[in-house]
Amino acid sequence: MMKSIITLLITVFSLSAFSEEIPPQIYKIVPSLNALGADPLIIEAVNKQNAQHASLDSIKQLDKQWRATQGLSSEMKAMMNNKAALRLSEFEQTKSYFFELFLMDNQGANVAMTNKTSDYWQGDEAKWKESFKGGKGAVHIGDIEFDESAQDYLIQVSVPVMEGNKAIGAITIGINLDELEAQ
Repeated sequence: MMKSIITLLITVFSLSAFSEEIPPQIYKIVPSLNALGADPLIIEAVNKQNAQHASLDSIKQLDKQWRATQGLSSEMKAMMNNKAALRLSEFEQTKSYFFELFLMDNQGANVAMTNKTSDYWQGDEAKWKESFKGGKGAVHIGDIEFDESAQDYLIQVSVPVMEGNKAIGAITIGINLDELEAQ
């Protein structure tokens, strides 16, 4: 009951007042998220997709098809079952507060995911732009938002996939704040 009241109050009073208040626990888990971005299997998957040199036009076309697809296409299923997706799923299972992880290439196109994302191309969004950072890599912590599929408030943390000193892609990790605070 209390959770329902809090959810209602936050919805009614706008989340903007809360968006600046990143829970301190988020900063404590960033090193483990960065370690995932340095995982050799993750690096291999991103390098494999980057080597295909897909044009931005073809990525945007796939994005359009992705958004129009109800359910899961064979391509989506493949992205949820490849080796990198299985590694993301393993990582997701390590903590109850991890929710929806996805891996992106050097243009922001999906490589692997634990759940279907709303779109295929993340390259126009802060989660990719700020974590890829033009090949320099950085941690990006998004705003607290209500997630329809989780039916809870999440924050997305994005970290670069690093090969040496160069970002070659990025990973976004959804973190359920209620679950995190319960730890």
